[in-house]
Amino acid sequence: MRRILGIDCGSGVTGYGLIDTDGRACQIVVSGVISTQARFSFPQRLRQISDALGELIKTYSPVAVAVEDIFYSVNVKSALKLGQVRGVALLKAAEAGLPVHEYSPLEIKSSVVGYGRAEKSQVQHMVTILLKLDQVPPEDAADALAVAICHAHHSGRLSGLSSSQPGTQNKVIHGAR
Repeated sequence: MRRILGIDCGSGVTGYGLIDTDGRACQIVVSGVISTQARFSFPQRLRQISDALGELIKTYSPVAVAVEDIFYSVNVKSALKLGQVRGVALLKAAEAGLPVHEYSPLEIKSSVVGYGRAEKSQVQHMVTILLKLDQVPPEDAADALAVAICHAHHSGRLSGLSSSQPGTQNKVIHGAR
C-alpha cells in the first residue's frame, strides 16, 4: 500500500486528505482542514499551515504528496497568496524528502468525476462514493482527497512502500498559536 497526502492550498482554509492505495482501490486514512486565524498576519498564517502540514507528515508518514498546480486567476493578490501557501506545502514535502506531484484542476476533476469542468459539489459526491464515506466531507477536504485520488490513479502501476493504518477520521487543525 502507498500512502498519499493530497493538499488543497488556501490561505484561510487548507484542505488535506490522506489515502492508502494499492493502485486499484483507495481507502481514506484521515481528512480535514487547517483553519488559520484571520486575526493573525499573513506570515503567521503561513506558519500555522506549515506547522500543521509538518505534523500531518510526521504523524501519518505519507510516501508522496500531491497538490493542485497553479491556475490562472483574475485576482492577482489572491493568486499570489495561493502561490505562497503552495510554496509552504512544497517546502514541507521537500523537508521530509517526499516526492511532490502536481496536477491541474482539469486533470483532478477528470480523474475523479470523469469531467474536467465538474462543479465542486460533483467532486464532493464522487469522493464520497470512491472512498465509501458515510458523510460528504467539507469542500476543501474533498478537494484534497480528490488530488490524492488523482495521484493514485496516475501512479497506480507503481508498487507501494508504506504500510496501511486502518481507520477513518475527519478533523480540523487550528495550527500554531
